[in-house]
Amino acid sequence: MTRPEPDPQPAGPGVAVPEHGAWLRRGISRDGGPLREDGEVVWLQTGPYYADSRGFAGTTSFDGSRVRFHHLTGEPGEDTGTFRWEGANLVERGTNPDGSTFLEVWTPLPGAEGATGSWTGPDHHVVRVGRHVVHVDSSTGTYWRL
Repeated sequence: MTRPEPDPQPAGPGVAVPEHGAWLRRGISRDGGPLREDGEVVWLQTGPYYADSRGFAGTTSFDGSRVRFHHLTGEPGEDTGTFRWEGANLVERGTNPDGSTFLEVWTPLPGAEGATGSWTGPDHHVVRVGRHVVHVDSSTGTYWRL
């Protein structure tokens, strides 16, 4: 897989996140540093709802150029990114709530076909996409493959 170089100012508008997907992060670059992976990170998206195994979940919105991840459960904040397709991968360039920048490479996970859903309750959010489930509460995010 060709690894894109970090570019905090991509030219042109980005694309909206797919409304249905299970994604495994293949690498992250922080503040222009090298692309690396420091653990398994899974992001699930069903309609406007998402859950990230790092410990945050909520809704996404798209302004025609950038995607905003509104954190409603777990780690507080909101991050903003621009997505581009590179083959089957989604490449995200964005900004964290603290102003730091990132580049992430996301690869589709097999087994995303089938049942989907998003459920919230006091202090938790669960998203299912096919055989993948992410549960987020105020202390952690957890990923399961069914």
